[in-house]
Amino acid sequence: MKIKSFFIITIVLFSVWVLLNNSYEPVLLIIGAAVSILIALIFCTKCSVFSQIKLSPKSLFYSIAYLFVFMIELIKSNLDVAIRVISPKLPINPGIVKVKTVLNTELGRMILANSITLTPGTLSVDIRDEYIYVHWINVEGKDIETATNSIVKKFEKYLKEIYG
Repeated sequence: MKIKSFFIITIVLFSVWVLLNNSYEPVLLIIGAAVSILIALIFCTKCSVFSQIKLSPKSLFYSIAYLFVFMIELIKSNLDVAIRVISPKLPINPGIVKVKTVLNTELGRMILANSITLTPGTLSVDIRDEYIYVHWINVEGKDIETATNSIVKKFEKYLKEIYG
């Protein structure tokens, strides 16, 4: 069993327990810790999904910064799509573009693809090695470099520090 994955999964499960119980009573905290450890022991004997996360103060800082960047991009893309919808001419130029990522881990690429999908106007269609195929509501450029700079770069610099 990978200690790092076990530790992260236990912390995540315990956090969910505390949030669902909405109580800090010692008995509930002890039960939550025991249940979290037990579930992690039973189900994560060969679990390695969280082993790709870097655990450091720097990665924690970048995780918080990433949440703010993601929220800003989410608001900007929501406004962009809303303006396109209410515009009489509906200025769209849809298409599928190929973007390249420098992220090395599968978890990092998955988080990036989900971030792209969650922002309106883009939808991750496929991930193949270091490439992600994205359906884009307004294709600004069909070459990989232009599409990557417009879609991926804003998320990637933070995710690189968290996931590698």
